[in-house]
Amino acid sequence: MTLEGKSIAIFIAPRGTEEPEFVQPRDAVTKAGARVTVIGIETGEAKTNNNDLDPGGSYTVERAVADVSADEFDGLIIPGGSVGSDKLRGNDDVVDLVRAFADAKKPIGVICHGPWLLVEADVVDGRMLTSYATLRTDIENAGGNWVDREVVVDDGLVTSRNPGDLDAFCSKIVEEFAEGRHVDAA
Repeated sequence: MTLEGKSIAIFIAPRGTEEPEFVQPRDAVTKAGARVTVIGIETGEAKTNNNDLDPGGSYTVERAVADVSADEFDGLIIPGGSVGSDKLRGNDDVVDLVRAFADAKKPIGVICHGPWLLVEADVVDGRMLTSYATLRTDIENAGGNWVDREVVVDDGLVTSRNPGDLDAFCSKIVEEFAEGRHVDAA
């Protein structure tokens, strides 16, 4: 499956994004031929974490979220990590961009604690999704239908629970990004 000609945005927090949930999806869509842009709250360097507490690597933030539009991209990846996800969901520009992708029916891949951004953007009502188990109540309170599965696809929204699900998650986001917009999605 090829993503040639596709442009995919991926979030990274200033500190606290879970490294494997950033690196593996980024590499999977790049390998499939997509052009990937790393988006953060501000440009510069962002440090990731492993297992939420252990230091990870440093990655370049190519564009600030305030300077991008969902119109520039064919899909969005939201990695997890409780610290990073919490920082991202507290930024209005991040939340607005997530909502813009959802409103445009563009595919979004979200893993682990990343669904907090979907809750904050008010785009889970009536959707089936999964996440790290501790987000279940947040998702259900926002009107979502939470299920405990390795990967869940709901009209272009791909969600997974944790780094153990990365193989299935990466395979499914490549597939959904290749399909493109889900104009018939609710």
